[in-house]
Amino acid sequence: MARVESFELDHNTVKAPYVRLAGTEKNGEALIEKYDLRFLQPNEDELPTAAVHTLEHLLAVNLRDHLEGIIDISPMGCRTGFYMIMWNEHSPKEIRDALVKVLNFIVETDFVPAVSAKECGNYKDHSLFSAQEYAKIVLEKGISLDPFERIL
Repeated sequence: MARVESFELDHNTVKAPYVRLAGTEKNGEALIEKYDLRFLQPNEDELPTAAVHTLEHLLAVNLRDHLEGIIDISPMGCRTGFYMIMWNEHSPKEIRDALVKVLNFIVETDFVPAVSAKECGNYKDHSLFSAQEYAKIVLEKGISLDPFERIL
């Protein structure tokens, strides 16, 4: 059976919110990193679909303004956070600092990109209000640089 890194993470002992380097892949000179951007405590809370969908749009556009080499940002199926895939080497602190800037932007924005039927495959399922409320929760708790300890 194939190894899936996130299935080996003890979801009962992590302490969200946090940023975690979840894996790296190297092919010759090319390095790809996968980051776990955990917003909510696993098995205790989850993002409603409209909030996670809106956060996905806002993160996808705005994190690229602060970080080089983003390939993709995708919501976790458990709806407790996002995975971010990037080219090259970055530090969890660099990722966390950019995420804090973008979450602060989300709290203040009145615009969600790409929410028309032409641009989005489920354009009716968005909630800027909910996205902002969850961004506030993450910011209030602080984003740890360690998934098992609250190191801010």
